[in-house]
Amino acid sequence: MWIEQDNKLKKSFVFKDFSEALGFMVRVGLAAEVQNHHPWWSNVYNKVDIELTTHDAGNTITDKDRQLAQTIDKIKSSL
Repeated sequence: MWIEQDNKLKKSFVFKDFSEALGFMVRVGLAAEVQNHHPWWSNVYNKVDIELTTHDAGNTITDKDRQLAQTIDKIKSSL
């Protein structure tokens, strides 16, 4: 579940290993490029933490963030 905190949507994803986490990140990266909206994220081994906020709107949550969050969830569910 995405949580709203500090004007950001945040979620952590856990995978079976680094390769699966990296594959997820590649797919999310390509989708983010298509949407022209890029996440802040970090990865350690099998965990990916993502934060979404719209810098152009004063670092607040907008529809762009919610749309990318939905896309990310769809990518995760397809793995």
